[in-house]
Amino acid sequence: MFAHNKRLQYTVRVSGSNPGLANLLLEQFGGPQGELAAACRYFNQSIAEDDPGRRDMLMDIATEELSHLEVIGNLIAMLNKGAKGRLSEGIEEEAEMYRTISGGGNSSHVTQVLYGGGPAYINSGGQLWNAGYIDSIGDPTADLRSNIAAEARAKIVYERLINVTDDPGVKDALGFLMTREVAHQLSFEKALYSLTPNYPPGKLPGDARFTNVYFNMSQGEGDASGPWNNPDDFVVVSNREDQGGFDGGGIAETTLSPDESEAVEAMAQRTMSDPTVNPTTGAELGASATVKTGLGTPPSV
Repeated sequence: MFAHNKRLQYTVRVSGSNPGLANLLLEQFGGPQGELAAACRYFNQSIAEDDPGRRDMLMDIATEELSHLEVIGNLIAMLNKGAKGRLSEGIEEEAEMYRTISGGGNSSHVTQVLYGGGPAYINSGGQLWNAGYIDSIGDPTADLRSNIAAEARAKIVYERLINVTDDPGVKDALGFLMTREVAHQLSFEKALYSLTPNYPPGKLPGDARFTNVYFNMSQGEGDASGPWNNPDDFVVVSNREDQGGFDGGGIAETTLSPDESEAVEAMAQRTMSDPTVNPTTGAELGASATVKTGLGTPPSV
């Protein structure tokens, strides 16, 4: 059961109309790193969680994320309110009206016309919110890591939003929301490391032959070393011949029934190329004389 308290978790104070900033804030309302996505993600995880402690934590944070959605939604509505009134009542000439709601050149005029200045479930580029943002997989060792990353991404978006406004009230509210992302990340990390073992994710262990192997598969200028491929922790394999065919094969195979084998062979015969012919193509018929005679200048390497 949910109950709503009309008192915001953090007070929204906006100095004046700013439809452009309101449009940018939609990123945290209906965007992939936003509060709605976070609330849905943690709510789903809580419902399926068997551990009572994690279940309670996830529901607490999911519910708080809904309160953050309310704060960011109110910020958007307040930043849009002046332009909403002017557009609704048509108190300006057309050109001036468009300038007023365009918010410095971004797509805030679209949100004014389509949504009346209210917070819409879209991101700042107009992409509709979708459930594909919810990436839970039902295993705490994987989901908690995903949650940690989600909180980190949300914090970075809030930092960027803070950096594009000089409105002290907006900065203050965004700073609170950003800080709560830090707190949630800490809670998720504590929950992850209270699980022993928590690596690798899931139950099955990795194949010991490959668990601590680092394949140096991108070679050339720029090769680098670090803790991710330190020889003290990894067997570093740079020889190309040693980077594949570990089971002695390396060729794709399948077992077919006699009927399937006959059909596949017939298809192969029917679609076989003749390497002895050199047919003239439509592209060659339309090519210039230089191209036809092969006298073109090869590109420099």
